[in-house]
Amino acid sequence: MRRADRLFLLIHALRGRRRAITAQQLAQTLEVSLRTVYRDVADLQRSGVPIEGEAGVGYLLRKGADIPPLMFTPDELEALIVGTRFVRAFGGVRLGRGATSALLKIEAVLPPELAATADRTRIFAPEVERLENSGLIDGLHEAITARRVLALDYRDEGGQPSQREIEPLCLAFWGGSWTLGAWCRLRSAFRNFRPDRIVGYRDTGVGYPDDPARGLTAYLDNLGVPRDQRQR
Repeated sequence: MRRADRLFLLIHALRGRRRAITAQQLAQTLEVSLRTVYRDVADLQRSGVPIEGEAGVGYLLRKGADIPPLMFTPDELEALIVGTRFVRAFGGVRLGRGATSALLKIEAVLPPELAATADRTRIFAPEVERLENSGLIDGLHEAITARRVLALDYRDEGGQPSQREIEPLCLAFWGGSWTLGAWCRLRSAFRNFRPDRIVGYRDTGVGYPDDPARGLTAYLDNLGVPRDQRQR
């Protein structure tokens, strides 16, 4: 667990308590050592977080002190909840875990009247077995982020096989299928590949240059996407 996450959860464990919680209880909740709890509490106190108490007695967040509530409207919050569900279902394993963690942090500091929104929204994205949780999307995404060349075994719409080396640029989800935008070294041109037609792939470990002529902006220009309509 990252230290920033641990400090956030420590403060959350102290919120709204009328009685002190012991360092031992905090250590068990956070799955860390007592020494780590003592050090984290001392660091938070030095940074101005109003934690009262001491080792051997327990800790409390000073009455009236709290994390400021996040100022989301009900529609904004519902959008985040639904978005998290879609990311968990379609965004790959790594981003799915990140979305779940982010939503837990948001819900931890919401006022009660907004927290109930999570139970009321009725838009779901069931997490059934599909391409997205096979690890393929995660692997492609990682190669895009790291700017590494991929070697593909690919079959086109007619089933014809080919081997390609590509410089992966982006992934796009169309509601029923994905496309992988890339510079194809075999064709010396931009190409779109369907991940569900990738028979196998290998991360070569070789980086590719930041060449504006075959980078993401040039790829989107080639597709004819107006610059003011590109997502940020």
